[in-house]
Amino acid sequence: MLKILHIAPQNYAGVPYSFFQMHNFMGDSSRLITLHKNPTNFPEDICLELPLPDFALAKMWRKKKVERSEQSIKVSAHFFKPKNIFENFYFRFNDLLRKRIIDEALKKYNLNEYDIIHYDSGLDFFRDSSQALKWKKAGKKIVCCYYGSDLRIRGIIKQLDEISDLNITSEYDHLKLKKDLHYLFYPYDPSELPERIPSYYDEISIVHSPTNRKYKGTELILSVIDKIQSEKKIKFFLLEKLNRREVLEIKSKCDIAIDQVGGTMGGTGYGKSGLETLAMGIPTITNMTEDYEKWLPENPFVVANDFKGLYQKLHELIEDAELRKEVGEKGKIWVSKYHGYEQVNNSLKELYKLKNII
Repeated sequence: MLKILHIAPQNYAGVPYSFFQMHNFMGDSSRLITLHKNPTNFPEDICLELPLPDFALAKMWRKKKVERSEQSIKVSAHFFKPKNIFENFYFRFNDLLRKRIIDEALKKYNLNEYDIIHYDSGLDFFRDSSQALKWKKAGKKIVCCYYGSDLRIRGIIKQLDEISDLNITSEYDHLKLKKDLHYLFYPYDPSELPERIPSYYDEISIVHSPTNRKYKGTELILSVIDKIQSEKKIKFFLLEKLNRREVLEIKSKCDIAIDQVGGTMGGTGYGKSGLETLAMGIPTITNMTEDYEKWLPENPFVVANDFKGLYQKLHELIEDAELRKEVGEKGKIWVSKYHGYEQVNNSLKELYKLKNII
Protein backbone atom coordinates (compact mmCIF):
# COMPACT_ATOMS: atom_id res chain seq x y z
CA MET A 1 0.00 0.00 0.00
CA LEU A 2 1.35 3.39 -1.05
CA LYS A 3 1.10 6.43 1.23
CA ILE A 4 0.45 9.48 -0.95
CA LEU A 5 0.11 13.06 0.27
CA HIS A 6 -1.43 15.74 -1.95
CA ILE A 7 -0.70 19.42 -1.26
CA ALA A 8 -2.63 22.10 -3.15
CA PRO A 9 -3.11 25.86 -2.74
CA GLN A 10 -6.84 25.22 -3.29
CA ASN A 11 -9.03 22.28 -4.24
CA TYR A 12 -9.16 23.58 -7.84
CA ALA A 13 -12.49 22.46 -9.38
CA GLY A 14 -12.36 19.48 -7.03
CA VAL A 15 -9.56 17.84 -9.03
CA PRO A 16 -7.00 17.40 -6.17
CA TYR A 17 -9.81 15.93 -4.06
CA SER A 18 -10.63 13.48 -6.87
CA PHE A 19 -7.02 12.25 -6.87
CA PHE A 20 -7.18 11.84 -3.08
CA GLN A 21 -10.44 9.88 -3.39
CA MET A 22 -9.05 7.71 -6.19
CA HIS A 23 -5.97 6.65 -4.21
CA ASN A 24 -8.07 5.59 -1.23
CA PHE A 25 -10.70 3.87 -3.37
CA MET A 26 -8.00 1.85 -5.15
CA GLY A 27 -6.47 0.62 -1.88
CA ASP A 28 -3.70 3.13 -1.15
CA SER A 29 -3.60 5.63 1.72
CA SER A 30 -3.90 9.32 0.90
CA ARG A 31 -4.61 12.74 2.42
CA LEU A 32 -5.11 16.12 0.78
CA ILE A 33 -3.90 19.32 2.43
CA THR A 34 -5.24 22.55 0.94
CA LEU A 35 -3.94 25.95 2.04
CA HIS A 36 -6.97 28.06 1.14
CA LYS A 37 -10.67 27.22 1.12
CA ASN A 38 -12.30 26.79 -2.28
CA PRO A 39 -14.94 29.55 -2.60
CA THR A 40 -17.34 27.32 -4.59
CA ASN A 41 -17.74 24.73 -1.83
CA PHE A 42 -15.97 21.77 -3.37
CA PRO A 43 -15.33 19.16 -0.66
CA GLU A 44 -12.15 19.32 1.42
CA ASP A 45 -10.05 16.78 3.31
CA ILE A 46 -7.76 18.93 5.48
CA CYS A 47 -7.98 22.66 4.77
CA LEU A 48 -5.66 24.98 6.69
CA GLU A 49 -7.84 27.96 5.67
CA LEU A 50 -4.92 30.34 5.34
CA PRO A 51 -6.15 33.82 4.35
CA LEU A 52 -5.74 34.98 0.77
CA PRO A 53 -4.82 38.68 0.37
CA ASP A 54 -8.04 40.38 -0.69
CA PHE A 55 -7.15 44.05 -0.46
CA ALA A 56 -7.16 46.37 -3.49
CA LEU A 57 -3.38 46.27 -4.11
CA ALA A 58 -3.34 42.45 -4.10
CA LYS A 59 -6.24 42.31 -6.58
CA MET A 60 -4.49 44.81 -8.85
CA TRP A 61 -1.26 42.79 -8.67
CA ARG A 62 -3.05 39.57 -9.70
CA LYS A 63 -4.84 41.39 -12.52
CA LYS A 64 -1.52 42.71 -13.86
CA LYS A 65 -0.07 39.19 -13.90
CA VAL A 66 -3.00 37.95 -15.98
CA GLU A 67 -2.71 40.88 -18.39
CA ARG A 68 1.03 40.29 -18.89
CA SER A 69 0.32 36.63 -19.61
CA GLU A 70 -2.36 37.53 -22.18
CA GLN A 71 0.04 39.86 -24.00
CA SER A 72 2.80 37.27 -24.38
CA ILE A 73 2.64 34.17 -26.56
CA LYS A 74 3.94 31.28 -24.49
CA VAL A 75 6.29 28.86 -26.26
CA SER A 76 7.71 27.54 -22.99
CA ALA A 77 7.01 27.96 -19.31
CA HIS A 78 9.19 30.45 -17.44
CA PHE A 79 10.71 30.07 -14.00
CA PHE A 80 8.94 32.05 -11.32
CA LYS A 81 10.88 35.06 -10.11
CA PRO A 82 9.66 37.96 -7.95
CA LYS A 83 9.21 40.98 -10.20
CA ASN A 84 10.56 43.51 -7.70
CA ILE A 85 11.78 44.02 -4.13
CA PHE A 86 8.22 44.41 -2.80
CA GLU A 87 7.04 41.10 -4.30
CA ASN A 88 10.15 39.38 -2.97
CA PHE A 89 9.49 40.78 0.52
CA TYR A 90 5.85 39.67 0.39
CA PHE A 91 6.68 36.02 -0.33
CA ARG A 92 9.42 35.89 2.31
CA PHE A 93 7.16 37.50 4.91
CA ASN A 94 4.25 35.22 3.97
CA ASP A 95 6.45 32.13 4.42
CA LEU A 96 7.40 33.32 7.92
CA LEU A 97 3.76 34.00 8.85
CA ARG A 98 2.55 30.52 7.91
CA LYS A 99 5.51 28.54 9.30
CA ARG A 100 3.94 27.87 12.72
CA ILE A 101 0.68 26.68 11.14
CA ILE A 102 2.52 24.36 8.75
CA ASP A 103 4.73 22.94 11.51
CA GLU A 104 1.65 22.18 13.61
CA ALA A 105 -0.07 20.49 10.66
CA LEU A 106 3.00 18.33 10.00
CA LYS A 107 2.80 16.97 13.54
CA LYS A 108 -0.99 16.80 13.91
CA TYR A 109 -1.57 14.84 10.69
CA ASN A 110 1.70 12.84 10.72
CA LEU A 111 2.59 14.21 7.28
CA ASN A 112 6.20 13.00 7.48
CA GLU A 113 4.92 9.40 7.25
CA TYR A 114 3.95 9.72 3.57
CA ASP A 115 6.23 8.28 0.89
CA ILE A 116 5.05 10.16 -2.20
CA ILE A 117 4.32 13.88 -2.09
CA HIS A 118 2.11 15.28 -4.87
CA TYR A 119 2.39 19.02 -5.30
CA ASP A 120 -0.82 19.95 -7.10
CA SER A 121 -0.03 23.16 -8.98
CA GLY A 122 3.73 22.63 -8.50
CA LEU A 123 3.84 24.67 -5.29
CA ASP A 124 5.17 23.78 -1.84
CA PHE A 125 3.78 25.10 1.47
CA PHE A 126 6.52 27.73 1.17
CA ARG A 127 7.54 29.75 -1.88
CA ASP A 128 11.20 28.78 -1.27
CA SER A 129 10.19 25.06 -1.35
CA SER A 130 11.90 24.51 2.01
CA GLN A 131 9.57 21.69 3.14
CA ALA A 132 9.88 19.89 -0.20
CA LEU A 133 13.66 20.08 0.07
CA LYS A 134 13.51 18.51 3.56
CA TRP A 135 11.27 15.71 2.34
CA LYS A 136 13.49 15.04 -0.67
CA LYS A 137 16.54 14.81 1.61
CA ALA A 138 14.60 12.30 3.76
CA GLY A 139 14.05 10.07 0.72
CA LYS A 140 10.50 11.05 -0.23
CA LYS A 141 9.45 10.94 -3.88
CA ILE A 142 8.23 14.25 -5.30
CA VAL A 143 5.54 14.62 -7.98
CA CYS A 144 4.42 17.93 -9.48
CA CYS A 145 1.03 18.16 -11.19
CA TYR A 146 0.24 21.28 -13.24
CA TYR A 147 -3.32 22.43 -13.92
CA GLY A 148 -3.52 25.73 -15.79
CA SER A 149 -2.48 29.20 -14.69
CA ASP A 150 0.38 27.71 -12.67
CA LEU A 151 2.43 27.32 -15.86
CA ARG A 152 0.76 29.95 -18.03
CA ILE A 153 0.95 32.81 -15.52
CA ARG A 154 2.96 32.01 -12.39
CA GLY A 155 5.68 29.84 -13.92
CA ILE A 156 7.77 26.95 -12.58
CA ILE A 157 9.17 27.06 -9.06
CA LYS A 158 12.84 26.31 -9.80
CA GLN A 159 13.79 24.73 -6.45
CA LEU A 160 10.84 22.34 -6.61
CA ASP A 161 11.34 21.51 -10.27
CA GLU A 162 14.97 20.51 -9.63
CA ILE A 163 13.96 17.82 -7.10
CA SER A 164 10.76 16.58 -8.78
CA ASP A 165 10.83 12.88 -9.72
CA LEU A 166 7.77 13.12 -11.99
CA ASN A 167 5.91 15.99 -13.66
CA ILE A 168 2.36 15.46 -14.89
CA THR A 169 -0.45 17.54 -16.37
CA SER A 170 -4.04 17.19 -17.50
CA GLU A 171 -3.74 20.20 -19.84
CA TYR A 172 -2.82 19.43 -23.46
CA ASP A 173 -1.24 22.84 -24.16
CA HIS A 174 1.13 22.33 -21.20
CA LEU A 175 2.91 19.59 -23.12
CA LYS A 176 4.44 22.30 -25.31
CA LEU A 177 5.24 24.62 -22.39
CA LYS A 178 7.29 22.10 -20.40
CA LYS A 179 9.02 19.27 -22.22
CA ASP A 180 9.26 16.71 -19.40
CA LEU A 181 5.53 16.64 -18.65
CA HIS A 182 3.52 13.42 -18.90
CA TYR A 183 -0.18 13.68 -19.73
CA LEU A 184 -2.65 12.06 -17.33
CA PHE A 185 -6.44 12.20 -17.51
CA TYR A 186 -7.59 13.33 -14.09
CA PRO A 187 -9.88 10.98 -12.17
CA TYR A 188 -13.60 11.60 -11.91
CA ASP A 189 -16.37 9.71 -10.14
CA PRO A 190 -19.79 10.61 -11.62
CA SER A 191 -21.65 9.11 -8.65
CA GLU A 192 -21.79 12.63 -7.15
CA LEU A 193 -24.07 13.80 -9.98
CA PRO A 194 -27.85 14.14 -9.64
CA GLU A 195 -30.04 12.09 -11.94
CA ARG A 196 -30.36 13.56 -15.42
CA ILE A 197 -33.81 14.82 -16.40
CA PRO A 198 -33.75 15.40 -20.20
CA SER A 199 -36.36 17.65 -21.87
CA TYR A 200 -37.30 19.12 -18.48
CA TYR A 201 -38.27 22.48 -19.97
CA ASP A 202 -40.65 23.20 -22.86
CA GLU A 203 -37.81 24.96 -24.68
CA ILE A 204 -34.34 23.56 -25.43
CA SER A 205 -32.16 24.57 -22.47
CA ILE A 206 -28.49 25.55 -22.70
CA VAL A 207 -26.09 25.97 -19.76
CA HIS A 208 -22.72 27.69 -19.29
CA SER A 209 -21.00 27.83 -15.87
CA PRO A 210 -17.73 29.82 -15.98
CA THR A 211 -15.50 30.27 -12.97
CA ASN A 212 -13.68 33.01 -14.90
CA ARG A 213 -15.31 34.72 -17.89
CA LYS A 214 -12.01 35.54 -19.60
CA TYR A 215 -10.77 31.98 -19.38
CA LYS A 216 -14.02 30.56 -20.77
CA GLY A 217 -14.82 33.12 -23.48
CA THR A 218 -18.14 33.98 -21.85
CA GLU A 219 -18.66 37.28 -23.69
CA LEU A 220 -18.42 35.56 -27.08
CA ILE A 221 -20.76 32.82 -25.86
CA LEU A 222 -23.31 35.41 -24.68
CA SER A 223 -23.22 37.17 -28.04
CA VAL A 224 -24.03 33.91 -29.83
CA ILE A 225 -26.82 33.14 -27.37
CA ASP A 226 -28.31 36.60 -28.03
CA LYS A 227 -28.41 35.84 -31.75
CA ILE A 228 -29.97 32.40 -31.20
CA GLN A 229 -32.60 33.85 -28.84
CA SER A 230 -33.61 36.39 -31.48
CA GLU A 231 -34.40 33.48 -33.82
CA LYS A 232 -35.60 30.62 -31.61
CA LYS A 233 -37.24 29.96 -28.26
CA ILE A 234 -34.52 28.62 -25.98
CA LYS A 235 -33.78 28.75 -22.28
CA PHE A 236 -30.26 29.83 -21.27
CA PHE A 237 -28.60 29.46 -17.87
CA LEU A 238 -25.46 31.43 -17.00
CA LEU A 239 -24.35 29.94 -13.68
CA GLU A 240 -21.95 32.06 -11.65
CA LYS A 241 -21.19 32.25 -7.91
CA LEU A 242 -23.72 29.58 -7.02
CA ASN A 243 -23.46 26.70 -4.58
CA ARG A 244 -21.97 23.68 -6.32
CA ARG A 245 -24.96 21.44 -5.55
CA GLU A 246 -27.29 24.02 -7.07
CA VAL A 247 -25.12 24.22 -10.21
CA LEU A 248 -25.25 20.44 -10.68
CA GLU A 249 -29.04 20.34 -10.17
CA ILE A 250 -29.58 22.99 -12.87
CA LYS A 251 -27.18 21.26 -15.25
CA SER A 252 -29.02 17.97 -14.85
CA LYS A 253 -32.15 19.54 -16.39
CA CYS A 254 -30.39 21.04 -19.44
CA ASP A 255 -30.16 19.76 -23.01
CA ILE A 256 -26.88 21.35 -24.20
CA ALA A 257 -23.79 22.60 -22.35
CA ILE A 258 -21.07 25.05 -23.39
CA ASP A 259 -17.76 24.66 -21.55
CA GLN A 260 -15.52 27.25 -23.23
CA VAL A 261 -15.21 28.97 -26.61
CA GLY A 262 -12.87 31.84 -27.47
CA GLY A 263 -11.19 32.36 -24.10
CA THR A 264 -8.17 34.67 -24.00
CA MET A 265 -5.86 32.74 -21.67
CA GLY A 266 -4.35 30.22 -24.10
CA GLY A 267 -5.91 27.05 -22.72
CA THR A 268 -8.25 25.02 -24.91
CA GLY A 269 -10.18 21.83 -24.37
CA TYR A 270 -12.26 21.09 -21.33
CA GLY A 271 -12.35 21.44 -17.58
CA LYS A 272 -14.29 19.93 -14.71
CA SER A 273 -17.46 21.69 -15.82
CA GLY A 274 -17.36 20.04 -19.24
CA LEU A 275 -16.59 16.67 -17.71
CA GLU A 276 -19.64 16.91 -15.43
CA THR A 277 -22.03 17.59 -18.29
CA LEU A 278 -20.49 14.85 -20.44
CA ALA A 279 -20.93 12.40 -17.56
CA MET A 280 -24.62 13.40 -17.36
CA GLY A 281 -25.06 12.55 -21.04
CA ILE A 282 -25.40 16.19 -22.10
CA PRO A 283 -23.79 17.14 -25.44
CA THR A 284 -20.99 19.54 -24.53
CA ILE A 285 -19.41 22.21 -26.74
CA THR A 286 -15.84 23.38 -26.27
CA ASN A 287 -12.95 24.85 -28.27
CA MET A 288 -9.90 22.87 -29.35
CA THR A 289 -6.89 23.40 -31.55
CA GLU A 290 -6.74 21.14 -34.58
CA ASP A 291 -3.85 19.18 -33.03
CA TYR A 292 -5.70 18.70 -29.76
CA GLU A 293 -8.91 17.62 -31.51
CA LYS A 294 -7.03 14.92 -33.42
CA TRP A 295 -4.95 13.88 -30.41
CA LEU A 296 -7.78 13.40 -27.90
CA PRO A 297 -8.78 9.72 -28.16
CA GLU A 298 -12.38 9.13 -29.29
CA ASN A 299 -13.07 12.84 -28.84
CA PRO A 300 -16.61 13.12 -27.40
CA PHE A 301 -16.94 16.92 -27.58
CA VAL A 302 -18.74 19.11 -30.06
CA VAL A 303 -15.94 21.45 -31.16
CA ALA A 304 -16.48 25.16 -31.85
CA ASN A 305 -13.68 27.71 -31.90
CA ASP A 306 -15.35 31.02 -32.80
CA PHE A 307 -18.66 32.86 -33.13
CA LYS A 308 -19.61 31.24 -36.43
CA GLY A 309 -18.67 27.75 -35.28
CA LEU A 310 -20.57 28.03 -31.99
CA TYR A 311 -23.67 29.41 -33.72
CA GLN A 312 -23.63 26.55 -36.25
CA LYS A 313 -23.11 23.78 -33.67
CA LEU A 314 -25.81 25.15 -31.37
CA HIS A 315 -28.22 25.41 -34.28
CA GLU A 316 -27.58 21.76 -35.26
CA LEU A 317 -28.05 20.47 -31.70
CA ILE A 318 -31.17 22.54 -31.05
CA GLU A 319 -32.83 21.22 -34.20
CA ASP A 320 -31.89 17.54 -33.89
CA ALA A 321 -33.02 15.57 -30.81
CA GLU A 322 -31.46 12.34 -32.10
CA LEU A 323 -28.10 14.06 -32.53
CA ARG A 324 -28.29 15.35 -28.95
CA LYS A 325 -29.05 11.83 -27.70
CA GLU A 326 -26.26 10.22 -29.75
CA VAL A 327 -23.60 12.77 -28.75
CA GLY A 328 -24.73 12.67 -25.11
CA GLU A 329 -24.46 8.88 -24.84
CA LYS A 330 -21.02 8.92 -26.44
CA GLY A 331 -19.80 11.45 -23.86
CA LYS A 332 -21.12 9.46 -20.92
CA ILE A 333 -19.28 6.31 -22.03
CA TRP A 334 -16.09 8.27 -22.74
CA VAL A 335 -15.89 9.78 -19.24
CA SER A 336 -16.07 6.33 -17.67
CA LYS A 337 -13.46 4.91 -20.07
CA TYR A 338 -10.81 7.63 -19.77
CA HIS A 339 -11.47 9.39 -16.44
CA GLY A 340 -12.58 6.40 -14.36
CA TYR A 341 -10.61 5.68 -11.18
CA GLU A 342 -9.20 2.33 -12.31
CA GLN A 343 -7.98 3.63 -15.67
CA VAL A 344 -6.33 6.76 -14.23
CA ASN A 345 -4.83 4.89 -11.27
CA ASN A 346 -3.26 2.29 -13.58
CA SER A 347 -1.82 5.03 -15.81
CA LEU A 348 -0.37 6.87 -12.81
CA LYS A 349 1.19 3.70 -11.40
CA GLU A 350 2.87 3.09 -14.76
CA LEU A 351 4.39 6.58 -14.56
CA TYR A 352 5.53 5.86 -10.99
CA LYS A 353 7.30 2.75 -12.27
CA LEU A 354 8.80 4.61 -15.23
CA LYS A 355 10.36 7.17 -12.86
CA ASN A 356 11.42 4.59 -10.22
CA ILE A 357 9.00 6.02 -7.67
CA ILE A 358 7.73 2.52 -6.91
